[in-house]
Amino acid sequence: MPNRLAHETSPYLLQHADNPVDWWPWSGEAFDEARRRGVPVLLSVGYSSCHWCHVMAHESFEDEATAEYQNEHFVNIKVDREERPDVDAVYMEAVQAATGQGGWPMTVFLTADGEPFYFGTYFPPEPRHGMASFRQVLEGVAAAWADRRDEVGEVAGKIVRDLAGRSLAFGGEGVPGEEELAQALLGLTREYDERHAGFGGAPKFPPSMVVEFLLRHYARTGAEGALEMAAQTCGAMARGGMYDQLGGGFARYSVDREWTVPHFEKMLYDNALLCRVYAHLWRATGSGLARRVALETADFMVRELRTAEGGFASALDADSDVGDGTGKHVEGAFYVWTPQQLREVLGDEDGRRAAELFGVTEEGTFEEGASVLQLPDGEAESSIKERLLAARAQRPRPARDDKVVAAWNGLAIAALAEAGAYFERPDLVERATEAADLLVRLHMDDAARLARTSKDGQVGANSGVLEDYADVAEGFLALAGVTGEGVWLEFAGFLLDIVVDQFVAEGGALYDTAHDAERLIRRPQDPTDSATPSGWSAAAGALLSYAAHTGSQAHRTAAEGALGVVKALGPRAPRFIGWGLAVAEALLDGPREVAVVGPQDDAATRELHRTALLAQAPGAVVAAGEPDSEEFPLLRDRPLVDGSPAAYVCKHFVCDAPTADASALARKLAN
Repeated sequence: MPNRLAHETSPYLLQHADNPVDWWPWSGEAFDEARRRGVPVLLSVGYSSCHWCHVMAHESFEDEATAEYQNEHFVNIKVDREERPDVDAVYMEAVQAATGQGGWPMTVFLTADGEPFYFGTYFPPEPRHGMASFRQVLEGVAAAWADRRDEVGEVAGKIVRDLAGRSLAFGGEGVPGEEELAQALLGLTREYDERHAGFGGAPKFPPSMVVEFLLRHYARTGAEGALEMAAQTCGAMARGGMYDQLGGGFARYSVDREWTVPHFEKMLYDNALLCRVYAHLWRATGSGLARRVALETADFMVRELRTAEGGFASALDADSDVGDGTGKHVEGAFYVWTPQQLREVLGDEDGRRAAELFGVTEEGTFEEGASVLQLPDGEAESSIKERLLAARAQRPRPARDDKVVAAWNGLAIAALAEAGAYFERPDLVERATEAADLLVRLHMDDAARLARTSKDGQVGANSGVLEDYADVAEGFLALAGVTGEGVWLEFAGFLLDIVVDQFVAEGGALYDTAHDAERLIRRPQDPTDSATPSGWSAAAGALLSYAAHTGSQAHRTAAEGALGVVKALGPRAPRFIGWGLAVAEALLDGPREVAVVGPQDDAATRELHRTALLAQAPGAVVAAGEPDSEEFPLLRDRPLVDGSPAAYVCKHFVCDAPTADASALARKLAN
């Protein structure tokens, strides 16, 4: 008999709808039920493409005896961390504070008031490696609840008080300047892996936002070391196993420091961020590799993640069916190859060449003699790639999480719009526009409040958090610059007005949830950039761009207030505030405001517009349209020059003389 998850929109929750565990979705009614029964709450948090979430589900949540014990002694709540990042953040902070580590699946035991008192992540079905079994944990917690309830209450109360004392006051401390950004660059240089590129050791995550900072810092200062770290890191990732050498797109991270073996799940947010970074690297260097990877990653997102409604799905699983009729699912099964498999598809001679080209060995670089495809040198012949891709298409595909997350679609819109403009691929700009249309039509209500998710054209019940407002605004601003359609600037303004009204604290700090959001045991507030830009950094960037477009002092003041945290953390922890540092580069550069005026169908207008978009000036905003158009504030009082299309460049309230010459415009934007 299905449990209460059968009518949810989250693919992760639906995966658990037929468990014998009597799951509840996160709701006030679930906590009321715990209060009525006098039992604790078992909160289990994960997401649909999480490998160990699947393992624990199969071992424990599908087990009748374990489920029976859970149902008797607990109210069991299942949460998709991608739908409720606020719930995830609050309890993950408690787990990390108590245990020194975190991760998913996350298992937390709570009182009926939502106060946590015991924590963990994955628990095995039998004791192993010094870990208690899940059943032992359940029995231990149930016994403590029955016999030492007062003690449990004291522990829970102390944890909540400790969390409440962690509020951040990093706002209004002044904005980061030359000194802080130079210190951040020095810190990154110290943590740079000279041998394999990237930062730190294993596991290695794609440092998208740090690379964006390095590219902007190079553009502003000419620091060659910054460009070298960015280019070498992008080159190593693109040639390693984390990049899908056949189908394009990036896996979540590399399990080793050499970029050889990935954790195979593919996330929309990684691919959106990396598509944009490689496009920006091409813009800075003209690298053919960067161009290819940017375009292949864009095409991967459109081909494999685009939904029927025009949005972009969240992820592809790491695991897939091995295809031998057993129904067994194995991580990476869809992507890895043996020399024998290459020969079967390509014949002996081409199979041997492909094995050399892609680093496929008899011993294997992964498991059971299989290898992850890499491309250490040169380029692969298109005929070999096409034949292998066609053969791979016959394998059972990894499952897709079809949930459309507003924030991550905002990142995808920005990436596709810019890649489409740079590489003259209007189809990519169209895909970005369709995703933006979906967000406005489905996710945004009449008051411009955002819903976090939708699936199959049905909007989810959960409110947008700060990263949703900020990343969607960022996507809309990029789309406005590329298309010359001022309506996207207008929609970005609606969202950013809500940021200022609902998310800003005294002193300029930001919260992750709105003032009128559901109250949790603590209001989440995290300025650090991890897999994606924090809502805090993303809001600072979007507010700054909007202020440059409109001259709004209120939005610029809010951006500067939010950047206080970058002044504080940038020199100390630059790897974890990359997008904040990138925004700080834009602030130091102005950011520049470029207005291109002229008839849209005029080749000279198009050349000036393209030149403006290809400029490396950090965070530059571009408005393009007819003279005196009402589409953009930057176009007001900007006439043609001697009857010809022209470009106007301003920063810090000072404007250069307009120019009708694209090469002169490029020089202005390079200085």
